Amino acid sequence: MNTGELAELGQQLRVDSVRAAAAAGSGHPTSSMSAADLMAVLFARHLRYDFERPDHPANDRFVLSKGHASPLMYATYKAAGVIGDEELLTFRENGSRLEGHPTPRKLPWVETATGSLGQGLPVGVGLALAGKRLDHTDFRVWVLCGDSELAEGSVWEAAEQAAYENLDNLTAIVDVNRLGQRGPTRHGHDLDAYARRFQAFGWHTVEVDGHDVDAVDRAYGEALSTRGQPTAILARTLKGKGVESVQDREGLHGKPLPEAEDAIAELGGPRDLRITVHAPPAGAATRAPRITTPELPRWERGEDVATRDAFGQALAALGDARDDVVALDGEVGDSTRLEYFAKEHPERYIECYIAEQQMIAAAVGVAARGRLPYASTFAAFLTRAHDFVRMASVSGSGLNLVGSHAGVAIGQDGPSQMGLEDLAMMRAVHGSTVLYPCDANQTARLVAAMAGLEGIRYLRTSRGKSPVIYGPDEEFPVGGSKVLRSSGQDRLTLVAAGVTVPEALAAADALADEGIAVRVVDLYSVKPADRETLRTAAEETGCLMTVEDHHPEGGLGDAVAEAFSDGRPVPRLVRLAVRNMPGSASPEEQLHAAGIDAASIAAAGRLLVGEAIVS
Repeated sequence: MNTGELAELGQQLRVDSVRAAAAAGSGHPTSSMSAADLMAVLFARHLRYDFERPDHPANDRFVLSKGHASPLMYATYKAAGVIGDEELLTFRENGSRLEGHPTPRKLPWVETATGSLGQGLPVGVGLALAGKRLDHTDFRVWVLCGDSELAEGSVWEAAEQAAYENLDNLTAIVDVNRLGQRGPTRHGHDLDAYARRFQAFGWHTVEVDGHDVDAVDRAYGEALSTRGQPTAILARTLKGKGVESVQDREGLHGKPLPEAEDAIAELGGPRDLRITVHAPPAGAATRAPRITTPELPRWERGEDVATRDAFGQALAALGDARDDVVALDGEVGDSTRLEYFAKEHPERYIECYIAEQQMIAAAVGVAARGRLPYASTFAAFLTRAHDFVRMASVSGSGLNLVGSHAGVAIGQDGPSQMGLEDLAMMRAVHGSTVLYPCDANQTARLVAAMAGLEGIRYLRTSRGKSPVIYGPDEEFPVGGSKVLRSSGQDRLTLVAAGVTVPEALAAADALADEGIAVRVVDLYSVKPADRETLRTAAEETGCLMTVEDHHPEGGLGDAVAEAFSDGRPVPRLVRLAVRNMPGSASPEEQLHAAGIDAASIAAAGRLLVGEAIVS
């Protein structure tokens, strides 16, 4: 396309953005109109992409970080011939593929769900890392950002990671249209302010008039020729460009144009230009991963092993068996034991440093390129990245997350380091799996099992050593549990997981010495939970007591209660959990102060059984 045709294509994208939003009665046409020329030049001149093969290994990758500008993306898809005009006008309708914010669940050309601003560039970093370090291909990653989202800290986590990794295959296109949702942005049209920030992180920057298609074309060419550092193209644009009544005016964000037909006429009316997106380079082949059965580490009953140690060794073994496994660390690999994988497979180890949002985003990008990511940090610090986990679920991404140093059992470090909300957080994620092993063999088996699951998978590990209670050949199906103590005279069931399993067993033994038979269930699969075992225990013992190193809200106790949410009679249920604000103390003192050690469990059991007898 020549200059005039590119300008006409930009106008067509504006018209179709206005039409889509008008048909829906909602949407963000003005945000789409500002970036229309940027998209026109990118897709007509520079992007290399086969729409018939979205999984082509040499395809460039495009991420619409400003996901609310979805009308622009869909208008571009129409110009590329992959959706029709009739479908364009189903924007935001129930059942339409063209959602308010794009997701890969509906459209195969979408790399990641966006709409929670500040996430597109971090995921783009993950995609670029996969291309440069894992796939060793020369595809490029283009991320269209809005200026408002540059206020998000996650953007600058991404900026530093990209520069540190010399990701010259990554280009951020910043649509600097000056206006956010409620008014002007922090820096308005000051392109130099944005340039100084990107340059400080080590980026090459280009400042350009975002409505001069020839200048935009040259800027993209400069990005393609830049070596050794990522490029940020800072484009000065006008929100609502081309329609006088809305152009560069406040108060119109997220609204269809008030006089859509007049606006379309002012833009020159509908067009039907078609673009032929450049094909990716020939010869690239999809790499089939090497997958064999892992030789997992084994421990004998009675050994004392921390589950974090078992995780690290098991993941290294899984990396031996599968060359698609990638480990991502938040600069705590020596504590989480992710360092075991790093020593065995350094080429598949990505250090994200203390940037948990970037770590999860990079995992999303790596997963989008067909890899199997395991991302790990302290359970407490995953809370900082919860929005990224949530959006990964929206994307349908397959992530394995591992949170170590969970609960008060970590001891002297104090409450800032104690993951006490993580089970609730991960259970609330759509379609997630939540696992909490109590010993080394169980941990190793579950680490391997996670590889075969879908969606967000979370494994909780512990800092201190715990006794190995299962043999190395024991099986632990996801959704299952283990009944560790049981008799026909049981008057109470203790339901525990992780560090509270040995405490529950010790309590059960103490109560047995007093003539009180107690059943013990290891509910290592917190979500999905083993409802049948729990219901049987309730019917046979009448009382359930959950014991968890977690706050009472949303964790093990709630998982057990939900097993009886179908209308059947609910058993007597008592929950022992961390209700105090911990300080610094030994692990044993912490468990006792929280009322979840063996002595506290036994005391609660005596009281519960005694009350049951009296009643």
